[in-house]
Amino acid sequence: MTYEKSFKEEAVKLSDEIGLKKASEQLGIPYNTLADWRHKQKTHGKQAYVGSGHKRMSADEKEQRIRELEKQNAELQRANEILQEALGFFAKNRKK
Repeated sequence: MTYEKSFKEEAVKLSDEIGLKKASEQLGIPYNTLADWRHKQKTHGKQAYVGSGHKRMSADEKEQRIRELEKQNAELQRANEILQEALGFFAKNRKK
C-alpha cells in the first residue's frame, strides 16, 4: 500500500505522542512500517519521504548536478544557434 507524505508525517507525530505500538494499531498500519517512517524522519528530516525513484542528494551532490545541467544547457543552446544559422544559410541558397 502507498501512503501520502502528509499521512506519514502525521503518523510519526502521533507515534511520538502516544507511542509506536498504539499509533500503529490506531492507524491500522504495520508496526514495522511506522517504525521505519520514524527512523527515516529522524535520519533525513524533511527529505525523509522523497518518493519512489528519487534519491536523496547531499548539498555537494546537488551543486555538482546543477553545474552539470548548466553545462549541458549551454551546449544545447550553442547547438541550437548553429542549427538556426545553418537553416538561414540553406534558406538563402534555396531562394537563388
